[in-house]
Amino acid sequence: PVLDTEDAWVSVEGPVSIVELALEQKHIHYPLVEHQFVLCTILYAIMRLSLKGVKPLSLFDSKGKNAFFKDLTSIQLLPSGDMDPNVLSIRQQFLLKVVSAAVQTLCSSQKDKEVSEEEYFPFEKGKNWPTLAADLAQYLQISEDLVRRHYVCELYSYGMDHLGEE
Repeated sequence: PVLDTEDAWVSVEGPVSIVELALEQKHIHYPLVEHQFVLCTILYAIMRLSLKGVKPLSLFDSKGKNAFFKDLTSIQLLPSGDMDPNVLSIRQQFLLKVVSAAVQTLCSSQKDKEVSEEEYFPFEKGKNWPTLAADLAQYLQISEDLVRRHYVCELYSYGMDHLGEE
């Protein structure tokens, strides 16, 4: 982009402006940032829902693991459409654990204190963990329908039939 400056500002001395510094930065490789975002979301779900026995890096193949330790401006080989069935199975189990833990947490909090989801997760207003798991399924190459069906089954198993019907 071309930045027009007034003549009065040309002779000014001092540190370089933020705009000029921003324009000098290298462009990031967006798919690599998206890949990092998926890992952060997975780690946050593990922490927030207290999931035990989950190894986050096992959800990625060798290309995916190597991409985490590269500069965001570099163009890296990211996982392609063909995935190892074992990795896909681990990913599917993880997403189902997230949904189960979210429903269990919500149901136990509502039975104990009659607390709404927004009050139980005060800093996460509007964050629906099962929906987040379904969105994450797209990135992890797992069927969203499988995650949604599991969510409905969990709702029915915890006696929340009215939510399961929706």
